[in-house]
Amino acid sequence: MSDPNSFYQLDPNTILDALESIDIFAEAALLPLNSYENRVYQFRNEDNTRFVAKFYRPGRWSDEQILEEHQFSLQMVEAEIPVVPPMTIQEKTLHYYKDFRFSVFENRGGRHPNLDDKDTLTWLGRFIARIHSVGESENFNQRLSITPEAYAKQSYEFLDTEQFIPSALKESMDSVCLPLVDACFERFSRFKDIQRIRLHGDCHPSNVMWTDDGPHFVDLDDSRMGPSVQDLWMLITGSDEEKTIQQNALLDGYEEFREFDDRELHLVEALRAMRMLYYMSWLAKRWDDPSFKHNFPWFNTQRYWEDQLLNLKEQLGTLQNEPTSNIWI
Repeated sequence: MSDPNSFYQLDPNTILDALESIDIFAEAALLPLNSYENRVYQFRNEDNTRFVAKFYRPGRWSDEQILEEHQFSLQMVEAEIPVVPPMTIQEKTLHYYKDFRFSVFENRGGRHPNLDDKDTLTWLGRFIARIHSVGESENFNQRLSITPEAYAKQSYEFLDTEQFIPSALKESMDSVCLPLVDACFERFSRFKDIQRIRLHGDCHPSNVMWTDDGPHFVDLDDSRMGPSVQDLWMLITGSDEEKTIQQNALLDGYEEFREFDDRELHLVEALRAMRMLYYMSWLAKRWDDPSFKHNFPWFNTQRYWEDQLLNLKEQLGTLQNEPTSNIWI
């Protein structure tokens, strides 16, 4: 699309005009929802039905990549898996107005799942396995993959090239992050034959909504190719004992619908390290967006980088010292 800076000036009148261009008329005020990567708004139409409009950040995904995500969600709907797909309006799921691309979704609410409850985790395991059964039926051709190159190496190179790391900490960060990147590559190289499938990609508790009918996902924006365990490990928290209990409950449900390759558990700490580096880079790449300076005021401070250095050093130690018999915790 055109100038990415136009995204920062997306105003309510433009949003309403965009919706009206596809014959949708908002009868209530636009309510911004908690999304930083894109611009997402809830509204009601003349029938008092709630919808969500999602305006995609320019330059992040190509049209083809967005449409692959849409196709994935629609395939899950066909398989009777509870996700929220983009609505097909005027025979399209992706729409254009001036400099903006957008989609419209039904608004399905819910609450975050109780991850301390084993039954909830077992249900989530079944749900994710069903998604993966659809995910492995074909590959993404346009969307990216979760790899050490994309998530670890390129992320740290961006921080270095753009000089985000304070000069006083640069040597220390290099001494931790460069070996950490190498450790991620080494871990993935051990398991080259692990299957890569289409995933949710960003399966943390905030992206799962729970109702009396069970869970549904609300955001597939980070959907990519990767190992199945990527959609599982972020749901595991707490002490080692708690993690073991949660892991077993999650995998008990998962394996009711799809076999899980236990070797993938050896990728978890590498995936965690990759996410840490990727998240720092993601914030840095968005730092010109005024909304990021408002919502993440602690980023790019001396204290932030000092804390990250300690966290990354600890993660490097975890990866280097992890026993080969480790199964997750």
